[in-house]
Amino acid sequence: MKITPIKNKKFGGVVTNVKLKNISEVECSEIKEAFLKLGFLLFPRQFLTEEENIHFGERFGTLEFGAQSFANQKKNEDGTYGEILGQNIQRMRTNLGNEYWHTDSTYRPISSKCAILSAVKVTQKGGETELADMRSGYADLKESIKNRISDLSAYHSNLYSQANDLGDFPPAEINSFNYHGEASLRPLVKIHPETGIKNLFIGRHAFGIPGLSRKESRELLNSLLAFVVSDKTRVFKHKWEVGDTLIWDNRRLLHRAKPYDYSIPRALIGTRVAGEVESELAYYPSDPEAQSGRDALKSELALLRQEAGGKKFGGSTVSTSSIPVNLSDGSVIY
Repeated sequence: MKITPIKNKKFGGVVTNVKLKNISEVECSEIKEAFLKLGFLLFPRQFLTEEENIHFGERFGTLEFGAQSFANQKKNEDGTYGEILGQNIQRMRTNLGNEYWHTDSTYRPISSKCAILSAVKVTQKGGETELADMRSGYADLKESIKNRISDLSAYHSNLYSQANDLGDFPPAEINSFNYHGEASLRPLVKIHPETGIKNLFIGRHAFGIPGLSRKESRELLNSLLAFVVSDKTRVFKHKWEVGDTLIWDNRRLLHRAKPYDYSIPRALIGTRVAGEVESELAYYPSDPEAQSGRDALKSELALLRQEAGGKKFGGSTVSTSSIPVNLSDGSVIY
């Protein structure tokens, strides 16, 4: 097995000379060590089945879900793919939301440890997966900004991000995986539970920093995100080939899908590993502090409905330009 760091990047690696479907315990240990060091690992030409995708995920912990279809086609009971799905259904609007920078499951009580994608069908143009490193992003911040954000937290909600990014307001349902009506409060600066290294912990699901006005909160979150993705050494774009498998650390990295022609079939299978309760639990819906999250989300959604105006469902993406954003105190992040 050979693990090669990505050239000219501050994170990431490519793993060759290995077959994930039958890795040894020694190889698995080496992969986990590299995963923690590099943040993501790309395994070309693995051609994992759904069962093998799940089994690889289980090597990293308890699953949120296994071998879920991330496709713009209806998946039949026999495993084949059928009709192309229209953007008028919620599943596709959720997929469009994934074109914005995010980390998985921060909107759930327990956020995700890592995610795995394996390519089944790919497009010739578009449809790449981009990753961005919040560890080096935090390390490169000015000390004054680090001090300012050290004790700040933000709420996270998928209902918020869909409304804010797409003008999409799905109904809240208590038992929904994505749209359950809760908002989890998480620190802007996360200490990685396994490495002990600090990184930012932000993305499209984050809103409403307690202690800041709505305007200040939005400016700060947008500025931090813009800073992370402004440096090419902190961003990696993977052009999918059939058979590729990619795993990334949700506790450290942002990711997003790039737009593509949705009339052309594209299918990935994905497995998501849940985080450990000790480090990734915000609070449970039954806990007293959960009410403040529900109240913040209700207030924010009401404002977003007023502001939605002419917004329509569509697949735009957050800019990766390096235009500095002035913060409310007159400072600039970079």
